[in-house]
Amino acid sequence: MPIVVVHSNPLFWVRLFAMVFSCVAFAVTVHGANVGHGTGDWCVFCWAFSFAGTLLVLLVELFGLQTRAPVSWKNFPITFACYASLLCLSASIMFPLFFVKGSDKNQSSHDYRIVATVFSCLATIAYISEVSISKARPGEVAGYMATAPGLLKVCETFVACVIFVFITNPDSYQSHAALKWCLAVYCICFILSAAIIVLCICECTGCLPFPFPRFLSGYALLAVIMYLSATIIWPIFKFDSKHGGTSSRPSICRSYFGLCPWDKVMAVAVLTAVNFVLYLADLIYSARLVFITV
Repeated sequence: MPIVVVHSNPLFWVRLFAMVFSCVAFAVTVHGANVGHGTGDWCVFCWAFSFAGTLLVLLVELFGLQTRAPVSWKNFPITFACYASLLCLSASIMFPLFFVKGSDKNQSSHDYRIVATVFSCLATIAYISEVSISKARPGEVAGYMATAPGLLKVCETFVACVIFVFITNPDSYQSHAALKWCLAVYCICFILSAAIIVLCICECTGCLPFPFPRFLSGYALLAVIMYLSATIIWPIFKFDSKHGGTSSRPSICRSYFGLCPWDKVMAVAVLTAVNFVLYLADLIYSARLVFITV
């Protein structure tokens, strides 16, 4: 029979606060924020997903079921916390932009939206604190996902998912073969990074027919080269008039609720550059892992 183990360490309390804050954020939104837009559904998902995952982690640790979990408990909690921090951060940015800015302050829903935004920000801080507490320290033996390269993998996949949201319209990449190459870069790098995360969480890295650290270093180099090409190609074919692009924001975008097509193209360009920097940092850490540790 499982025995409940009550922890008093800072990590337990940070997780508890993160769970409570995310729960309040989505409960308040569902109760009275009156958000019917698709963006509101995404924000509610971010908070509800974070709450459910943190509740699962707390229950497993309270009942001492880490050894019975079908995943590596050295890698899973910090991986989830990193994703939850990014999800809550995105909700903390998008929710006030879409539902607080410009809303009628006399409506009762306005107060609910303010409360949801505040608790979303608090949840973000709590999850970032959890990641900071859980990450590996120099000389400490920890799972790969608790190291800098592991956390960078989470950020890389998250940024890639956001890019996919902005290029759901095939017209954004079908006009040129070079833009299709950019799409291929996003897909290939996302799949490989996600596969690495799954292998670490499931503790299957030893099943590979080659040394895992050298694979990480080689993949990071390949990803840097691919993302460097996409960072250059996407703006050329989207903002250079010689290739059919538009360098300035069209006036029609002022009438859009949310992001117009040009805004999404610009967001993809910025996020591509962000992921290039993340992969470059990943390459540096992975190279150190191979040439210094091994």
